[in-house]
Amino acid sequence: MAKNNSTGIRQKIVTGIREFIGDSRAVGITLLVCTITSMVLANSSLAGWYHELIETKLPVPAMLHLPHNVIEWINDGLMAAFFFLVGMEIKKQLLDGELSSVKNAVLPIAGALGGMLVPAMIFLLINRQQPYHNGWGIPMATDIAFSLGVASLLGKKVPLPLKIFLMALAIIDDLGAIIVIAIFYGGEISWLHLLYSAGLLTLTLVYTKWVRFSGWLLIPLAIGLWYFVFNSGIHATIAGVLLALVVPLDRLDNYIHRLHDSVSFIILPLFALANTAIHLPDNWLAGLTTPLSIGVFCGLVIGKPLGIGLLAWMVVRLGWAALPEGVSWWQLIGMAVLAGIGFTMSIFITLLAFTDIEWQDISKLAILLAGIVSVLLGLLILQRASVSRKED
Repeated sequence: MAKNNSTGIRQKIVTGIREFIGDSRAVGITLLVCTITSMVLANSSLAGWYHELIETKLPVPAMLHLPHNVIEWINDGLMAAFFFLVGMEIKKQLLDGELSSVKNAVLPIAGALGGMLVPAMIFLLINRQQPYHNGWGIPMATDIAFSLGVASLLGKKVPLPLKIFLMALAIIDDLGAIIVIAIFYGGEISWLHLLYSAGLLTLTLVYTKWVRFSGWLLIPLAIGLWYFVFNSGIHATIAGVLLALVVPLDRLDNYIHRLHDSVSFIILPLFALANTAIHLPDNWLAGLTTPLSIGVFCGLVIGKPLGIGLLAWMVVRLGWAALPEGVSWWQLIGMAVLAGIGFTMSIFITLLAFTDIEWQDISKLAILLAGIVSVLLGLLILQRASVSRKED
């Protein structure tokens, strides 16, 4: 009897976990819990132990030129899998999704461009005479998981075409962030390693196109590509995007499905735990009044909806695109406000833009604060827009 009870409890736990993972809000909730946990630990008596843990040196021979500690392996190694997943989702949308049709793609492309350019311009305007100007890429990003997770809180009050618009916009936004990282946030270029990368990428392309495809054989090619990109001066995570480009279209769904849960519930939580361990000094509020934090905050909270809304309005006004069916302008603006949740990609760019820990922490705090404001404001606008639409 006791054995049957324990089996039933295990089944309930497994079922509960599966239902949670299948919930569209699960990734956002998980990242939020990890962020809070990380910040609590960083400001508790366990802070020293926690920082030592994430900065633990690994026994890697210097001659191999690999990451040397836990946080570097997370940011340079594991996050390549995240970029691989993002790259495949971009490719799928471009070849066989919402972005494969020019008519459907114009509105989210215009919105995404506005949502990248305006935040960067606001940041540069605020920091034009400051040493923080290299952080202009931070407010350009949108976190797909968080923004869609928050939108799903309103259920049917947010029409499906509006969610599709946000997903397409965020995917283009990710593509823009990837290009920015590759061009502006790399190190000194090693052309020899770039040549090796190009050669291995070509070999991988030939293998996936003309040889009988086996996912297992792709792993050593992927590791080799990552190694050469890592040592090329371009950020190692770009290897994930390059690899996604050569994955056959008929394999994309399978790979995305198999990788999604591992990235969402292992890699991204590890990234959040390792990179949001922000120590709050006694004068931490003063850090939120610096041009750096103001630039990041205003770029995300004001720049995102302003840029997305302005360019979306322009292409609709010019007759190049139309609002999604059943979507009002206020609903689109509400969703544009949710695009101000930068989180994963914004924090990632912060780590590339600044080497100064204090500047990194100030930026991360501004990103988190902007995310909270964007969530509250976005939900309020979407809720009001839904009520107004019913009354009409």
